Amino acid sequence: MKYLCQVWFDGAILDAMTQEEKAELDTNSLNYDKDLAESGHMIVAQALQPPTSAVTVRVRDGDTSVTDGPFAETKEALGGFILIEAKDLNDAIRIAAGIPLAKLGAIEVRPIHEFAAQ
Repeated sequence: MKYLCQVWFDGAILDAMTQEEKAELDTNSLNYDKDLAESGHMIVAQALQPPTSAVTVRVRDGDTSVTDGPFAETKEALGGFILIEAKDLNDAIRIAAGIPLAKLGAIEVRPIHEFAAQ
């Protein structure tokens, strides 16, 4: 089964880190991605730009509106994602627990809905 591991964290925590701490986190994250790829669990992983670079798009009654920034004002923001292949939810949770940013934020694990071909 496929699972999306959404990486949520408070950007202020990263801002407070030293350059060395950020470099170590980056190295640990890239090494974990490499381990997932080698074990056959990795499908794709991407980091996202900060929420300040986001726009929110809504379509209501045929009218499109675009607003700067994220939709919700929260402390934690989506910082990236890893799409994985796991045998079941417990396996996906084990994989998510190894993501280095799980120590600073939260990893939301969500099964991918597979649509049947028609």
